Amino acid sequence: MTERVEFTADGITLVGDLRVPEGTGPHPALVLTGPFTGTRDQVTGHYAARLAEAGYVTLAFDHRTWGESGGSPRRDEDPQGKLRDLRAAVSLLRARPEADGGRIGAVGICLGAGYALKFAAFDPRVRAFAGVAGAYNNPYAMLAGMTPDGYQRALASHTEVLERQDLGGPVEYLPAVAAEGEAAMPGDEPFAYYGTGRSASPHWRNEVTRASIRELITMDNMTGADFLGPKPGIVVHGVVDRFCSPEGAEEAYKRMDGPKKLVWLDARLHIDLYDGEPYVTQAVEAVASFLAEHL
Repeated sequence: MTERVEFTADGITLVGDLRVPEGTGPHPALVLTGPFTGTRDQVTGHYAARLAEAGYVTLAFDHRTWGESGGSPRRDEDPQGKLRDLRAAVSLLRARPEADGGRIGAVGICLGAGYALKFAAFDPRVRAFAGVAGAYNNPYAMLAGMTPDGYQRALASHTEVLERQDLGGPVEYLPAVAAEGEAAMPGDEPFAYYGTGRSASPHWRNEVTRASIRELITMDNMTGADFLGPKPGIVVHGVVDRFCSPEGAEEAYKRMDGPKKLVWLDARLHIDLYDGEPYVTQAVEAVASFLAEHL
């Protein structure tokens, strides 16, 4: 059973899909969060449906400013807002009779894995974490990858955008994906998912605020790994991933101090773990098996 639900966070209306598995409840429950720019009927919805089939109540929803949820400016990355959205989502799950409020886990895919990790670490109502093809952003890794001068130039460029907006200018956008030219996620691989029918959604638009890029390079979700324990966590990742580094996944795993598991899949593209087989099935089975033991 899938039910459209609405709930609020900071007075903003959020829209989600609650999936309830067959059988007598209450069931263990999972809140899901997903890729940068994604909406609930894309990657998170795909995983939510598969995990519901595995016996979990699942909630995939549109974060504030994305998809059908409220908030402005539209299509703007708000790290602290996303964490508060997840808090409100868990509150909703705990109020539902189909869900076991004492057995709730956080599952994230791509950028959402970092959010799920940080959220699970600091919310005592969440008992387990699972990350798939995760981006565990932290400023240290960004600085190392860009060089100090490059990092400072990026900060200056994005701050100039915010200054223009602070002084009354319009919100500035760039394409989310583009096979060629400027985009938040440039290149053939992101375009192969978001720029084609693979990700078809009436709620997704190919644009994102320029200020969102500043959030990506300054957020620190990796710190969640240091505080997750004694809660359990599983990291599932492709052996080759040009967009969410395997090294970052391994670092997150190493920094977890509780029951944990690291699963490497023989995937060669980041988006293989969005909708590709057998990779999605392998990821779902690994997550479901781990949570069955620990949640």
